[in-house]
Amino acid sequence: MDRVALSGLRARGHHGVFPKEREEGQTFLVDLVLGLDTRPAAADDDLTKTVHYGIVAEEVVAVVEGEPVNLIETLAERIAQVCLKHDVVREVEVRVHKPDAPITVPFDDVTVTITRSRA
Repeated sequence: MDRVALSGLRARGHHGVFPKEREEGQTFLVDLVLGLDTRPAAADDDLTKTVHYGIVAEEVVAVVEGEPVNLIETLAERIAQVCLKHDVVREVEVRVHKPDAPITVPFDDVTVTITRSRA
């Protein structure tokens, strides 16, 4: 399976379990690895036979900016489902970064990574 990757998609969301997170929001970053067969697109040099990563990026940002959830696990699942709606995408790895998570000790990042595929 071939891979198309998008790294560092950035959006502001209001996700989290604490009222301050819901009210003020924070920046989330998303990395995606889409699994698909790129051979048909490459053979015909045809965008319609692959995944349009610009559209996927817009859809993912809309999820992050959309309805708040408590957990970044839930956010990652919603993102994965949006990616799998594209017919050519057979598998997706989603990593959600929450670099401003409300943690009381010094840290660089918090991430959740999931992999989902078509049933």
